Amino acid sequence: MDSALLLTLLLPVAVVSHVLDLPSQVLFKVGDRRELTCSMSSCPEKVKFVWTTIEDRPLFTTTDSRDRESVMVFDSVMKNHENIILCKATCGKETKHAATTVKVYSFPKNPVISGHDSLKLGEENVLRCEVSSIHPLELLEVQWLYGDTVLQTYEGEFEGDAYSFPFIFTPSNKDDGKAITCRASLRVDGIPADEMTKETSVPMTVLSAPHNVKVSGVTAVPLGSSLTLTCEAEGKPKPAFTWTALKPDGQSVEMGKHQDLFMQDVSLSDAGTYQCDVSNDLGSQKASISVVVQAPPMDTLIVASPQSTLKEGDSVSISCNSSGVPVTHVVLSRRVNGVKTEIMSSEGAETSVTIDSVKLADSGMFVCEAFNDYGSQETTLNLTVEAHLLEVALQPDDEVVLEKGSSLILSCQASGCPQPKFSWKNLSNMPILSRLKTDGFRSQLVFDLVELEDEGTYLCEVTCGSIKKSKQTEVKVFSFPTSPVVKNSGPSLVGEMMKLTCTAQEVFPANLFQILWMDGEREVHLETGSFSSGTINLTSVYSYHVNTEDQDKRITCKVLLEMRGVPADQAVKTASTTLSIYYPPRATSITVSPLTELKEGESVSISCLSDSFPVGRTVLSRVMNGGQTELMTSDGLETLFTIPSVELDDSGVYVCETSNMYGSHNNSVEITVKAPPRNTTVEIFPSTDVQEGQNITICCRSVSFPPPTVVLNKLDSEKNVYSLDGVFLMINLTPNDTGLYQINVTNYLGYETEIFNISVLEKRVNPPLGWNDFLIPAICLGVAAALLGVVVYVWRARKKGSYDLTKCNLSTV
Repeated sequence: MDSALLLTLLLPVAVVSHVLDLPSQVLFKVGDRRELTCSMSSCPEKVKFVWTTIEDRPLFTTTDSRDRESVMVFDSVMKNHENIILCKATCGKETKHAATTVKVYSFPKNPVISGHDSLKLGEENVLRCEVSSIHPLELLEVQWLYGDTVLQTYEGEFEGDAYSFPFIFTPSNKDDGKAITCRASLRVDGIPADEMTKETSVPMTVLSAPHNVKVSGVTAVPLGSSLTLTCEAEGKPKPAFTWTALKPDGQSVEMGKHQDLFMQDVSLSDAGTYQCDVSNDLGSQKASISVVVQAPPMDTLIVASPQSTLKEGDSVSISCNSSGVPVTHVVLSRRVNGVKTEIMSSEGAETSVTIDSVKLADSGMFVCEAFNDYGSQETTLNLTVEAHLLEVALQPDDEVVLEKGSSLILSCQASGCPQPKFSWKNLSNMPILSRLKTDGFRSQLVFDLVELEDEGTYLCEVTCGSIKKSKQTEVKVFSFPTSPVVKNSGPSLVGEMMKLTCTAQEVFPANLFQILWMDGEREVHLETGSFSSGTINLTSVYSYHVNTEDQDKRITCKVLLEMRGVPADQAVKTASTTLSIYYPPRATSITVSPLTELKEGESVSISCLSDSFPVGRTVLSRVMNGGQTELMTSDGLETLFTIPSVELDDSGVYVCETSNMYGSHNNSVEITVKAPPRNTTVEIFPSTDVQEGQNITICCRSVSFPPPTVVLNKLDSEKNVYSLDGVFLMINLTPNDTGLYQINVTNYLGYETEIFNISVLEKRVNPPLGWNDFLIPAICLGVAAALLGVVVYVWRARKKGSYDLTKCNLSTV
């Protein structure tokens, strides 16, 4: 061995423990780029570093390892970087571990205040301070401050990444423009002092509706001068002003939208009330002022009523008024040949005089004068009085049409004459029987109840001095008091003639009446009345052959009065009748549900339906074996009969027959009930114990439909013997025929079996015959008997709806 190597092995090994350098805790700011260094400077060789975390989640970092140190790089610090990070360093065979706690904080923005710029005066308003991107949120403290006074503090645990801190504030006027502050503090150990607290201050804007509104200005101004009115008000936002003039007639006129209202060259119409409307987004208020315009009398007016040109004897009122402000005195005078004579005067703006009956001498000029402290004004009126012009008016004029028994007033009106004289005439030279009523300028001819004799032309004549004028009108009378009456000859059978009669009672004039028969909207017959001197009963007859389609048809009789001037609602009257057509039963149908072929135990419904009028009586019966059994009777168009569980005896022909007084009609259907074999019995004649060489007859009976197939077989033999009537003849029996036998009764719905024993006692005379020696002849006999049985069976089965195998007749056996 090399001596140098041996020396090395023999030297004692020095134990060196290396130190792993990693800070125990670091604080990072979200968004910064930071580095975490793990180093082992005492290792003489390259160190192997491994970074891990206590919490199993990704770090989203990069590492840069050198010989004796490794750097973990956080490109952009995030909240999920909070973790306990382990650094594992291996120097040769020695491995060291170190852990550091990474803390993260975020406080990037100043608080944001909202709601400060629209506070409502005197109301509770909500201010909000919003902070966002805070971490850790549980170390956040938020304060509201007004100056140096803390108003409200929030601290504790909050949820989310952004949070809103409300403060309810009721402002006054003095708070407008003052600052309010939201201060947020993040109480994290190690955070720089300049980043621990952030605050925001904003001025407050206090809004209010307009108030303290007042109007100022001169309220009395001379005519033609200028006027200035000023409207003052408080409110924020700055209110808008609208001036409105309120007129005496209730109308309002907008004058401008400025704080000052300026009017130049004021006129009398400018006098009145002026209103200032002040408004902003929060409300409105108004104030008003009355303005008086000072002026001499103006618009002085003299008016004659009813008119300035009068008829002699008329009444007239002459009024004098002026709109000057103020008017203190008015005088009404008459001017004749340039000389004024005072008629009436008064203190104030108006005076008047009435002349009850004017004369021609009252024609002339009337003068109205108005006075006040600022001057006077006069105006004149020419009054003309003329002689009368007679006019006559008659109401109703030209022509009047009315119904007999109505009331009528003919009114004659005279105008243009102070004392008219009236007279009435009937141009038909008939005496006037009505009442006469004259009152001043009107005379009335009153008919309390108009009769046919009152027809004619009436003339009203009016005399006024030497003037005579007249008017005339024609009176026409009709009678149409009631609606027509329609009668028919009563219900008719199909094909018979039906007679309808329509009568309009007490009509006049009959020659102007028409009777129109209508079938729905179709005109079928028209008659016109003939001339009569008085009221008559107008009758029309309409006849035609009826069909079943005419049932419930509505026939209308329309009576029309073709007379000009008759009101539309009185000129037409109608009456209707509904036709009733009788006919015997028809279209009788019988319906079976669900099927006509049923299995025993099923439910079946039988419905009878027939058409007849009047509605007939329906009878449902069953026909079987030549006899008829009544099942149900009903009075109506439809009959329903239900058998909840059918039996074989329910097979048969079912008949529905409907009848009324005019005839009958029927229809039928056949119902078949089917059942599997049941109640099977087997009889053996003479006995099941017989002597060798004897014959026996086997008779099988069963109830079923359709007819079953009957099969006999010996249980130890594979041969089967069929029978249609259930009768089997066994002849010349031998001991070999002893044993168990089975009879099987089958149709397509099911089957039944019966087992019995035959015992044959041995008689040793001749060799015994086999099964085939007697069965074949028996079959031949059975087939012959079966043919006859089948015919009888089919006939009975179709009538009874069941099958009963033929009973054995011992004499024939």
